[in-house]
Amino acid sequence: MKRYLPTGMPEHIDYPKGSAGDILAGTARRHPDRIALCDGELTLTYSQLYESALRCAEGLRVRGVRPGQTVALHQPNSAWFTVTYYGIMLAGAVVTPVNPALPPLALRDQLEEAGAVAVFTHPATRVALDRAAADGVRLTVVVPATEAAPDPSSAAGFPSSDVPLDDLLASAPAPATAVAGDDLAHLSFTGGTTGRSKAVRVLHRNLVANVLQMSCWRGAARPLTDGEGGIFLEHVPEAQTANSFVLGESTGVSLAPLFHAMGLVSQTISVATGSTVIVAGRFDAERFVRTIERYGVTSVPGSPTLFHSLLALPGIEHADLTSVRIVNSGAAPIDSHTMSRLDDLFPNACIVEGYGLTEATMALTAHPVLRDNPTPPGSVGAPLFDTEIEIRQLGCGPGVPTGDTGEVWARGPQITDGYHGHPDLTAEQFQDGWLRTGDVGRFDKDGWLYLVGRAKDMLIYKGYNVYPTPLEELLHQHPAVADVSVIGAQHPHAGEIPVAYVLLREGCRGGAELGCELMDFVAERVAPYQRVREVHFIEALPVSAAGKILKTVLRQRHSTSEQHN
Repeated sequence: MKRYLPTGMPEHIDYPKGSAGDILAGTARRHPDRIALCDGELTLTYSQLYESALRCAEGLRVRGVRPGQTVALHQPNSAWFTVTYYGIMLAGAVVTPVNPALPPLALRDQLEEAGAVAVFTHPATRVALDRAAADGVRLTVVVPATEAAPDPSSAAGFPSSDVPLDDLLASAPAPATAVAGDDLAHLSFTGGTTGRSKAVRVLHRNLVANVLQMSCWRGAARPLTDGEGGIFLEHVPEAQTANSFVLGESTGVSLAPLFHAMGLVSQTISVATGSTVIVAGRFDAERFVRTIERYGVTSVPGSPTLFHSLLALPGIEHADLTSVRIVNSGAAPIDSHTMSRLDDLFPNACIVEGYGLTEATMALTAHPVLRDNPTPPGSVGAPLFDTEIEIRQLGCGPGVPTGDTGEVWARGPQITDGYHGHPDLTAEQFQDGWLRTGDVGRFDKDGWLYLVGRAKDMLIYKGYNVYPTPLEELLHQHPAVADVSVIGAQHPHAGEIPVAYVLLREGCRGGAELGCELMDFVAERVAPYQRVREVHFIEALPVSAAGKILKTVLRQRHSTSEQHN
């Protein structure tokens, strides 16, 4: 089987020792006056971003945050998210990003599991944080509202113990706290390949490696260090990018939630490549098009759900999208028909995607950034530099021949340190340096990876991984539920939706009212993307001889009933 590499690039790249903060330092010295972030009227050059992050770091130190302690980011996307992220990193602390839409009970669980001692929050999310009342949190910093993250509340104020971000930024900048490669950088929560919510231990060497893997792949570059320990990129002259991505000249849009691995790690990829990032806030298709036209955006990230909304916008064919050079789809596989339509919509762009998961920091494979993309339709690309991927028989079996389907296993410098506080789960998924991804795929003879399914029963709702087991456990807590099975059902706009098939307790009567009650019961306890979207009452759940519920039978039943409606 062949191995694809970008033309002119080596199989191996060198990974300097350092942190994401060192990448910001290197870019700030190389491109000091280039705009790094634009959030409405708030703009920060790379030198301003670095100085603000140093001030933020010193403000944390002064208030007692020590190296290795965990600080949570509980805020929507804005320029201040990025400033505070790097502030935590430069202070030598650990970042744990949490979904700002989590209900208070779930928020408390994540903050306590991560051991957060401080939280950066936002006026729109501050009330939920107060209701969470997490033990251990002794410092709450509130960031200002921005155009991307406005404050829709009419709150009169917050506790006097809260610290405005401006107070931290008033600190004098001090040198960054040194970290080692094996020190923790992130505790990133994920559903995980086993379906249980847990925090992934992302080390500094994992983060730096994955950022450089993606940056060098996309930018046809190699990493170097300056005399002060900063990390920066230099173009490899013989490498080929077809002018799709030029270091220090790209303008992108920040759309992926920054609490998600894709958004969180992409921040530093943008920094490494010297890109300007327009922080767009909540997605609106019409506003998104205006942003591209106004700023001459060259790089557009998104998910299949986002691109379906964009393609459905009336008059989209008349928009001037000629500035765009890269359209990068992530979070879930995108169908070839949509890829073709995007190719027509963005006439000067490479349409690319990749594959990864939080347990691999972010990315494992990627498409080449070439206008005449050699990646076959349906493939998620080729393994990144220094990344090995094997297809093995399901159930931890041996490798399978090229072309056969099996479970995807991966090894490389981006593979993380396992699950925080869960050695048993770590042992299941991380074996001898390999990550068992839980995904099912195959390789073709040219080395392109295809994902053909997912192990277990995970479903993807609008790009988010949703697992049935936690939803089933919640529904079992309702007094009307005797038994339940949650499956993923195809949906034209969301990809898949969670659908519950419920067996009621004796004496309980089903109907629309109880169905809504059960959906509300779950919604109060999970993030919005995890909510059950349909409830169907059933007289008996199909089971195997061993008593296991047959989800395949339920999926077929659901599909058939949908066709007849």
